[in-house]
Amino acid sequence: MPLLPSCFTRFLTPIDTIALPEKFNYPFYYEPHPLCIVAAKELQEYLQTQQDWIHNFGLDNTQTGLVIGKMFGVLVVQHQSGELGYLAAFSGKLAGSNHHKGFVPPVFDVLEEGGFFLEGEKELNQINRTIEQLEQDESFQQLQKNTEIKLAEIIHQIEEEKRKLREGKKDRKIRRETAKEELSEGEYLELCELLKEESLKQQYFAKKDLQVLQTKQEELSGELETYTNRIHHLKESRKGKSSALQQRIFEQYAFLNYNAESKNLADIFNYELKIAPPAGAGECAAPKLLQYAFQHHLKPISIAEFWWGQSPASEIRKHKDFYPACRGKCEPILKHMLKGLEVDENPMLVNPAEGKSVSMVYEDDFMCVINKPAEFLSVAGIHIKDSVYERMRAKFPDATGPLVVHRLDMSTSGLMLIAKNEEIYKKLQSQFIKRTVEKRYVALLDGEIVDDEGMIDLPLRVDLDDRPRQLVCYEYGKPARTKWRVITRKEGKTKVNFWPITGRTHQLRVHAAHVLGLGTPIVGDDIYGTKSQRLHLHAEWIKFKHPVSGKEISFCVEADF
Repeated sequence: MPLLPSCFTRFLTPIDTIALPEKFNYPFYYEPHPLCIVAAKELQEYLQTQQDWIHNFGLDNTQTGLVIGKMFGVLVVQHQSGELGYLAAFSGKLAGSNHHKGFVPPVFDVLEEGGFFLEGEKELNQINRTIEQLEQDESFQQLQKNTEIKLAEIIHQIEEEKRKLREGKKDRKIRRETAKEELSEGEYLELCELLKEESLKQQYFAKKDLQVLQTKQEELSGELETYTNRIHHLKESRKGKSSALQQRIFEQYAFLNYNAESKNLADIFNYELKIAPPAGAGECAAPKLLQYAFQHHLKPISIAEFWWGQSPASEIRKHKDFYPACRGKCEPILKHMLKGLEVDENPMLVNPAEGKSVSMVYEDDFMCVINKPAEFLSVAGIHIKDSVYERMRAKFPDATGPLVVHRLDMSTSGLMLIAKNEEIYKKLQSQFIKRTVEKRYVALLDGEIVDDEGMIDLPLRVDLDDRPRQLVCYEYGKPARTKWRVITRKEGKTKVNFWPITGRTHQLRVHAAHVLGLGTPIVGDDIYGTKSQRLHLHAEWIKFKHPVSGKEISFCVEADF
């Protein structure tokens, strides 16, 4: 019987009554299989009690140093003998190292002592130090300063010479025009010859002066270029060596798949997206786990990843909660690695609106107000066309214009305005742009919050590595403000009203879940919280001016939760 691989962990908890899944779970949207939940609990128990290494997750107030929470992963596998067990992995480095007992190794270890990466890094660091020394050299800095002053003087002198030429030309023109009225034809022609000679003389001496000044300018610039060229060549060399080193690293990350086919990181991203791999690609837990399984002929059964530690400042990551694999870094890699393995269908390709209907709340000749069900697209997506827009287009075939005046997230239910022609669309849109439309949402939060009301102001931007997830970002984020008030607190849940001042993607969901917001996700939030039957967020009330009558009207449809 083949020996068990060193990273294969036997279950300590009895699992005899847990049935195996029919297919491997889709890693970008899933509910953890019971076997993964057991494996994760056992790994979490180890993380709470281990003394093999020290890492500050932000869970122990007595620890000092930088707080870094981590994503951990478990992969339930079946050995050739039929025995079930699991593998464990962490994303990136843990406690400053790529290797720890009980965890699968990285696909490629850039920190290997004597490896080409560390040697290449030393060379790049030496170039950096040389550049820094040259840029901070006192004689170079003094030369820069003196050159800048002298060049400024020369440029001023050049401009002065050019100004004199312009003034001389202007003066001669005035003299010529005045003389034409006062002098005889012969005297006028004689003056024109004198003015012409004066012009040529001025241009001659100006040209000589300009040539002298330009020569001085070139000499000064050339003196400085002795230093700057050296720095430029060093920077170009650094750029080339860094690029070559990065490319070599990409080539070392060779990923197997279920069919035992290997493909490196550079080829995967170039083939799939025609781009260079993003930083950190291949270092996440999921690729590490699958790579180890394929290398040791272990059959993958199910995978799950959870967050351990304090949430980062920008992202929403809750201690012990499960999260899908990131799309930006992992999707192209896992698409290759899972080839040949039976995997659950991508739920994003299944029409969530199947069997659901859009109810009409109000309708006249110009517009209507509808109540959108939860898990229903406002407009057509890449793969799924069924949406509010398509349903309205079918209902009003003679309508002109964009129809859908504003959108709700697919998972959010509630009131939406529909325009029947382009003119009405523009009038309603204008109210949204001017923020004169008032909207109120109701949400059920997955926990009890202390305060009764308040204002949340957290700027948001998209997570480029994991769309459509949003991040709190004070540098690049767009302003996002939400007013809120508690309605009720009951059985560990809090029902609240939200009044969005701005309308950013996932604004209410992030403001509810983020630690700097309410710190409590909305019930059923499958991105920032825990999946349930539905997202408990509903646009229940809206007030605006009718686009034709100008009369202020409002509508309200209560949530079904």
